[in-house]
Amino acid sequence: MHSRGSLCYTGSGKVRHMNLVVLSRDPKLYSTRRLAVAAQRRGHAVRVIDPLRCYMNIASDQPSIHYRGRVLAKPNVIIPRIAPANTFYGTAVVRQFEIMDVRSLNSAAAITGSRDKLHSLQLLARHGIGMPMTGFAHSPDDTDDVISLVGGEPIVVKLIQGTQGKGVVLAETHNAAESVIDAFRGLDAQFLVQEFIAESRGVDVRCIVLGGKVIAAMLRRAGDGEFRANLHRGGKPEPVTITDDERNIACHAAGVLGLDFAGVDILRASRGPVVLEVNSSPGLEGIESVTGIDIAGMVIEHLESES
Repeated sequence: MHSRGSLCYTGSGKVRHMNLVVLSRDPKLYSTRRLAVAAQRRGHAVRVIDPLRCYMNIASDQPSIHYRGRVLAKPNVIIPRIAPANTFYGTAVVRQFEIMDVRSLNSAAAITGSRDKLHSLQLLARHGIGMPMTGFAHSPDDTDDVISLVGGEPIVVKLIQGTQGKGVVLAETHNAAESVIDAFRGLDAQFLVQEFIAESRGVDVRCIVLGGKVIAAMLRRAGDGEFRANLHRGGKPEPVTITDDERNIACHAAGVLGLDFAGVDILRASRGPVVLEVNSSPGLEGIESVTGIDIAGMVIEHLESES
């Protein structure tokens, strides 16, 4: 029997009862619901809270968070599920919890860094992690040179703030590349130009890293006529066995970005695995369904061991 503030006992010893908050705008989302249910099943008190409805008293003596007109009771742990569109405000809320000495599954700094594609790629490059050749330029006069930097056409043009495959375009000819780049510049959008890894066209590997270890992996295969394997773009998940190199690069990438929990997307290039992107709030539905692994439960167990 569990009571608020008590200790829960399991066959392996003591597990501290936690008051846990999941920061999510929609409690019905699969990943949010699974995390909340997993916490409840292990005897923890859990609330799903909309980060955009939180407001903060930023004071040095008694910082606090208010929610729907009341001071929010201080939880032991938070699990941020911050949508990319809400990164600025959502990470401000996470930082406020951190100021209050509340443990966060991923820190605000790590979430912010991983959401900035340019910043995250620069960090990965600094630590010698393999990734597609990437170019970034400001002046239209440098378009030809930046295309050459990444090996020439075909190239991938990618919005820095895009997510779930949005704002990612494959340009297969020089004219197409120039047209896409000109269009993005006309919208005053910041973008990257990347090498197209032809041998992995339409296929990538998503590794889930938790506490420095890969706990699950799946292959994602793009639909017909599509080169993006994101499940939100119609990609299909499949079981996969990853190599030691893929396991190591996934763990290294998550560690470099300071993420305790991450989805690391890897392309299987002929020269070895390369990191395409690191996601700080990976979805659980596709990978739990294809692997049968209780990732949500493992996240809660990890938080228990860290608290």
